[in-house]
Amino acid sequence: MLKQSLQQKLLQKLTPQQIQLMKLIQLPTIEFEQRVKTEIEENPALEIGPDEEDDLLVNRESMPDNQNDSQSDAISSENQFDQTESNYDDDLDLSKYLNQDDTPDYKLRTNNYSPDDEEPDLPLAVNQSFREYLTSQLAPFQLDEKQMKIAEYIIGSLDDAGYLRRDIMDISDDLAFNEGILVSEEEIEKILKEVIWLLDPPGVGARNLQESLIIQLKRKKTNPVRELAGKILERAFHELTHKHYQKILNKFKIDEEQLKEAIEEIRKLNPKPGGSLSNIRITTHIIPDFKVRIEETPEGEKKPVVELNSRNLPELRISRHYKEMLEGFKLEKNKTKSQREAITFIKQKLDSAHWFVDAVKQRYNTLLKTMNAIVDYQKEYFLTGDEQKIKPMILKDIAERVGLDISTVSRVANSKYVDTPYGTKLLKEFFSESLTDLKGEEVSTIKIKEVLKEIIENEDKKKPFTDDALVKELAKRGIKVARRTIAKYRDQLKIPPARLRKKL
Repeated sequence: MLKQSLQQKLLQKLTPQQIQLMKLIQLPTIEFEQRVKTEIEENPALEIGPDEEDDLLVNRESMPDNQNDSQSDAISSENQFDQTESNYDDDLDLSKYLNQDDTPDYKLRTNNYSPDDEEPDLPLAVNQSFREYLTSQLAPFQLDEKQMKIAEYIIGSLDDAGYLRRDIMDISDDLAFNEGILVSEEEIEKILKEVIWLLDPPGVGARNLQESLIIQLKRKKTNPVRELAGKILERAFHELTHKHYQKILNKFKIDEEQLKEAIEEIRKLNPKPGGSLSNIRITTHIIPDFKVRIEETPEGEKKPVVELNSRNLPELRISRHYKEMLEGFKLEKNKTKSQREAITFIKQKLDSAHWFVDAVKQRYNTLLKTMNAIVDYQKEYFLTGDEQKIKPMILKDIAERVGLDISTVSRVANSKYVDTPYGTKLLKEFFSESLTDLKGEEVSTIKIKEVLKEIIENEDKKKPFTDDALVKELAKRGIKVARRTIAKYRDQLKIPPARLRKKL
């Protein structure tokens, strides 16, 4: 049965420009720099370099803190998302591109450093990868073509820690289907044990931690302590990992001193043999998006000052040549089809260039305004560096201060770092929930974790605190938390449970 009905709906729509702007806000500095370079390469109407009239440039020195606040708010306010896309009119009105006085809004200077302040590019050393390093060691084994393929395939199947997590049967199937090589599981096992296990660093190619530690121990010169350590790894690995020391003492009929020596020998082994190749692994450098420095006011007070990292960003301007081309086409009375197509193309590029420069300005304003609010909220920490002075802070707290949407503040905080006098910090680390202590005051979860970490560091390692005992210890310090909360915070701090922290 057909039926007509009238419904009223409230919809939120994002224009493509708004979506792109949100993506720009979310990008960390290094990715944003690449995005600017890509835009310059793809849009000929966007150029690099200062304009002839410096007084028309928009830079950080001339940009007040509250400039374009309304524009930034329009990006994130939910009630502004019903804007429609701009369309190119058939009448091709060029006046808005031609009747403006040069480039008052076309230009954004994002670099306010002098040439003397420029940092030279650091040379990067190109090294072998982990797997290339292992493959280069195969030559002395004098393998035939089939054996070499097997060895290379095993190396290619290793994870970054150096372990072979795949089944031998799966490797055999892959060699048959992908390489056309029929090979038995026994042949693969032979290459694994007689070739891969002899490569450096010792322990690569093992299927699990136990096997890796045993391989490493066998590569060392034997002595009574190492012999005992090997027996413990082979026959009492479960008891060792769960620190059931008494069972090990009874099983091997040894005293505590002998067990201590064997455990110390095992501790010298590498649980991630692939990770030992630090000199041939790619190192990720963190580029801070913000910098906070402490300045002293004329009154002798200290205050934190926020800077946005824009050192490597070029100055942007709209192409004067493209504007002149539009002006020339405008003078043509009887435009041909190709001329009209050219005008449409130029207009689109100018639109895109205008939008991108405005988006860069709005990104700058949004990031700086949000970071200033965070620093003001956590002023005590930035002045002292004491992490226990970090106050409970959620996204809503900052959003209300800066008048932006919570989602926009989340994008600013996501994957961005700040360089402080106390080290480089992930911006998200300053956001935390709060708990109420026994005095009724709010306590940051960051502070609770710091106290928990301090208690565990100072505990008796022969009788470490259980989670229930940690609840009581925190209560002595006026902090009331549940046992499951303790377990959650301990996991986040990567602290093992009591039985795994126990020492002889």
